Amino acid sequence: MQEFPDFFELPLEKWIDRGVNWLTVEGDAFFDAIGGGLLQLLLWLEGALLWIPWYVLIAAVALVAWRVKDWRLAAGSAVGMVFIGLLGLWEASMQTLAIVLAATLLAIVVGVPIGIAMTRKDWIESLIRPILDMMQTLPSFVYLIPALMLFGLGKVPALIATFIYAVPLSIRFTNLGIRQVPADVIEAAEAFGATQQQQLFKVQLPLALPTIMAGINQTIMMALAMVVVASMIGAGGLGSEVLNGISRLEVGRGFVAGISIVILAIIMDRITQNMAPARAKAVE
Repeated sequence: MQEFPDFFELPLEKWIDRGVNWLTVEGDAFFDAIGGGLLQLLLWLEGALLWIPWYVLIAAVALVAWRVKDWRLAAGSAVGMVFIGLLGLWEASMQTLAIVLAATLLAIVVGVPIGIAMTRKDWIESLIRPILDMMQTLPSFVYLIPALMLFGLGKVPALIATFIYAVPLSIRFTNLGIRQVPADVIEAAEAFGATQQQQLFKVQLPLALPTIMAGINQTIMMALAMVVVASMIGAGGLGSEVLNGISRLEVGRGFVAGISIVILAIIMDRITQNMAPARAKAVE
C-alpha cells in the first residue's frame, strides 16, 4: 500500500520516442530545408559581424547607445567591447552574438503574431498559455534532445533550442502589452471608424511598444543564458569556451569567456531597455 501501483503504466516515453522517430524519417526533407535556411541566416549574420572591422562595429554600437541614452552608455559599451577584444575573444563573441541575434529575430517574427492572436480570441490564449508555461519550466537541456534528433549536431539545432527557450517571453509581453491598452482609447478609435487592422497598427501596437520592447529585451537575455547549454551540441562561440574551460579544468579560460558573456548581456540589456522610451516618444 505504500508503493505506487505498477499494474498500469502510461507509456508516454515510448509515444514520444515513436513520434520523434517518425518525424526524423518522414520529415527529413522538410527539416533539411528548414535547417538549410536557418544555417544560411546564421552564417550570413556571423559573416557580416566578422567582416565589419572591429573599430567600425564598436563605433556603431557606441553610436546606437549614445542615441538611445547618453554618452555614458556609449563609452561603457565601447570600453566593454574593447575589453572583450583584448581578451582574445572577439571572434567567439561575434559567433555568440550572431546566434543571439538570429534567435531574437526568429522570436520576434514568430512571437509577436502569436501574441497578437492571443489578444484577439480568449480561447487561443487559453490554449497557448499552458504551452508557454511548459516551455518556460522545462529544463533547458531538454530542448537539446529534439533539436539534436531532428537537425543533428551543429549551429542549427543550437539556434532552434535557443529560439524555443527564448520565444515565450516575446509572446507573453506582446499579449500583455496589447491587453493593457486602455479601453477608452480603443473605443475612441472605433468611434472614428477605424478598422480592426487600423486599430492594431495605429493604436494598439504603438501604445504597447514599450512592453513589447521589454519582452524583446528579456528574449535577448534568455538567448544569452542559453548559449553555454547550446554549445554542447555545436553552437560554438563563447559558450564553447566556457564548456572547454569546465571540461579541461581551465578556470581562467572559462572565467574570461563568462565575463565576456556578461559584458555582451549588459550592453544589449542597457541598449534595448532604453530603446522603448525613445520609440514611444517618437510615436507620440
